[in-house]
Amino acid sequence: MKEYKLSQSEAKFAEIIWQHEPIASGELVKLCEEKLSWKKSTTYTVLKKLCDKGIFRNENAVVTSLMKKDVFYAKQSRRFVEDAFGGSLPRFLTAFIGGEKLNGDQAEELKRLIDEHKEG
Repeated sequence: MKEYKLSQSEAKFAEIIWQHEPIASGELVKLCEEKLSWKKSTTYTVLKKLCDKGIFRNENAVVTSLMKKDVFYAKQSRRFVEDAFGGSLPRFLTAFIGGEKLNGDQAEELKRLIDEHKEG
């Protein structure tokens, strides 16, 4: 599986792109200087790294996403469940709930999601 894990600074950078895309690379440099206190070289270095990971594209000085935010986080979540719980969603949910009780709305929502995604 392709590596989709981001450092904290990469995640902040990705959020800036997702919020403003399509964005001219020069404008991205200005936003990163303002929001992250990055120099131009840092912005381009991190952008290249995330382009190499297949998350973004910088074409004709315009940055766009190859992977939308929700898709990225879904893949990252699946990877976490694979790595931490051997791919077992029930084991993950058990750990996540951690002995707490679900309220009626939460239980119904989980049942609905299970029904929607259940194999034939």
